[in-house]
Amino acid sequence: MIVSLILSNDSIKMNPPYEITPEILRLITSISEKIGEINATYLNRPSPKLRKKNKIKTIHSSLKIEGNSLTEEQITALLEKKRVIGPKKDILEVLNAIEIYEKLNQYNPNNEKSFLKAHQNLMKNLIEDAGKYRKQGVGIIKDSKVEHLAPPFENVSFLMKDLFKYLKNSQEIELIKSCVFHYEMEFIHPFLDGNGRMGRLWQTLILMEKYPIFEFLPFESMISNNQDKYYKALNQSDKSGKSTKFIEYMLTVINLSINKLLDFNNRTLTESDRLEYFISLNKKEFSRKDYMNIFKDISSSTASRDLKKGLELNLFKKIGEKNKTKYKITGNSIVP
Repeated sequence: MIVSLILSNDSIKMNPPYEITPEILRLITSISEKIGEINATYLNRPSPKLRKKNKIKTIHSSLKIEGNSLTEEQITALLEKKRVIGPKKDILEVLNAIEIYEKLNQYNPNNEKSFLKAHQNLMKNLIEDAGKYRKQGVGIIKDSKVEHLAPPFENVSFLMKDLFKYLKNSQEIELIKSCVFHYEMEFIHPFLDGNGRMGRLWQTLILMEKYPIFEFLPFESMISNNQDKYYKALNQSDKSGKSTKFIEYMLTVINLSINKLLDFNNRTLTESDRLEYFISLNKKEFSRKDYMNIFKDISSSTASRDLKKGLELNLFKKIGEKNKTKYKITGNSIVP
């Protein structure tokens, strides 16, 4: 990492170096448009089934990159608290990750203490110094060659503090900041183990704060499917002294992941889709008009059929009659 200095009358600010290329601008535009489409097609709150599926994909892919041997089926079993036979370390890694990804909202992406707490939980019972910065030098070896020599351990604490200052104070958009943080954290390599999974986790948290859909978007799957590109982007950025190539790579991954989520071009929302989405909005009481204000393209008769089905499924209860009819959410789920 090379730190650029920006001089002002008040202070000297230190920012990680990168360039905004035409490709980065194109990808940001594409991602922004797709996020708007996600909101317009009721995908900003995926169904519980899709959330569970994506959580499993995220955990599987992120740990697979680090050499974990468990399958998606085994991770599903662990998520359902079933017994699984496999390497003790791999099972422990998955159990820790499940705990993290089920409590994502408890972590503050702009807070260094929260970052260290996440590492402690992620690496619990896996390494001795979980949640603590390394106290020794480290390098990344590939094919008997030193691929990357991390900064001296004495520098880790202040480098991470600077990185969190950038994250908190920079006016850059979150799509860029999340990529920069991911790359710079990997460069600093602040922990003896768990750096890769922490970089991917923290990028998710940074994006979630602005775009909640990223809680349910398993972009790690794209990285896992072609790890060479991931490491190549890291290496190119190392050699150039700036994170530009890595930003381009990660934005491409995010763009492709959103494409997969939006692979519903000819999709027609079913009655169950609409009810499930509406229940997820957490409205306590509502009228048929409120329901139709969410689904503006359905007819009055379709809305009535939906609401009748919702009553049959005990998703809500009917209060009042005729034009004074209201519905009260019961808290039941459409998914068994």
